[in-house]
Amino acid sequence: MDWDPDFLERSPIFEPLRPHAPAFAFGARWPTLEDWQQAFDARRPPVSNARGARLRPMQVGRKAATLEERYEARIYLAGELPLRKQNWHDCFNALAWLAFPQGKAALNARHYAALQEQHAAGRSNRGTVQDALTLFDEGGVVVAYSDDEFAEKVRRFAWKDLFWANRGRLAGRMRFVLFGHALFEKALRPFLGITGRAILLRTETGLLAAPTDTLVGDLDARIAGHLSDPRRLLATRELDVLPILGVPGWCADNERETFYDNADYFRPGRGPEPGSRDS
Repeated sequence: MDWDPDFLERSPIFEPLRPHAPAFAFGARWPTLEDWQQAFDARRPPVSNARGARLRPMQVGRKAATLEERYEARIYLAGELPLRKQNWHDCFNALAWLAFPQGKAALNARHYAALQEQHAAGRSNRGTVQDALTLFDEGGVVVAYSDDEFAEKVRRFAWKDLFWANRGRLAGRMRFVLFGHALFEKALRPFLGITGRAILLRTETGLLAAPTDTLVGDLDARIAGHLSDPRRLLATRELDVLPILGVPGWCADNERETFYDNADYFRPGRGPEPGSRDS
């Protein structure tokens, strides 16, 4: 796709990005590395990695030849964020760093630790922790909830019950916040089948009614704590499946009850998977 200065207004799916979207995101051209650097530095506090080094957008270079040149290592060791020019995927990754600086830094630190373990063990294949971290980084959703009954509906795939039968009660008990930059990219041209992988966080009812920037700021800190815990996200099964086009307001078609009868997208219920957890 060409650059679209109105992309953040396309859908409420992009709501978490708007409070921290720099002015150039609404401009007439693709942002440059210099634009991103100014945006990272202007954030308060400035966007940094887990070691406290300010994040520096860098042009993607040659293929990594050493551990230190790997993508996650560059971010963790040097604060270098490789970005491709005129690329939506990388654009949304940069915006995710602006919206969730603590969560992204914690995820990167955990990634680097797993990369070190892989290297020390002489394994060529990634481990289950790396798979889980990548899945959340690319396709993650944070589900903030105040009612255990509603959280259980997510875990049991009770989609029609959650999104339709309880439509009028949902907003006061649960909010859905995209985290994964690949999901944001897919939302530019949404298609039936887009599915996120969620972390559920129990939240006070009052926070669910707060402005987006307040909610996202709170969730960012809590996601950082969740991702930093070495006992969590040990495998992809800990992430709950979420068909995001079912969220009320995120798709015009879901204003019809029959939309939720598509069993290929809204798959039937199940019991909770072993190892699934929330905070």
